[in-house]
Amino acid sequence: MLGTSWPPAAQLWLWIGGSVVLVSGLALLVGGGVGLGRQLTPFPKPAKTGALREDGVYGLVRHPMYGGALLVMLGWSLVSSPLALVPFALAGVFLDAKRRRKEAWMLAQYPGYGQYRLHVRRQFIPLVW
Repeated sequence: MLGTSWPPAAQLWLWIGGSVVLVSGLALLVGGGVGLGRQLTPFPKPAKTGALREDGVYGLVRHPMYGGALLVMLGWSLVSSPLALVPFALAGVFLDAKRRRKEAWMLAQYPGYGQYRLHVRRQFIPLVW
């Protein structure tokens, strides 16, 4: 646990909700990694020999691995401590900046990326962000 805990009256509900959010984040993270296959890289610049992915979770959000990581962090925060929301918020700012840089490279590398962005409006989390 990080710092103080959630109020006792809310702990059960936050644990249940946080667990659902955490597992959803893991599914999004794994789905994104599997969808990329050998194109998976820790760097935002797309692989030169890669192809634009528009199927699977990439048909729901443009950056499922970033969204999955954020959901895992949020779920962990809800299960553990309000103070754990600080790293979650910082990660959100960092990953959004990384997303902006990556999308500029994607637009330059893939002619269909602009149309893909119009079709897949959510960046990280389906139906949310």
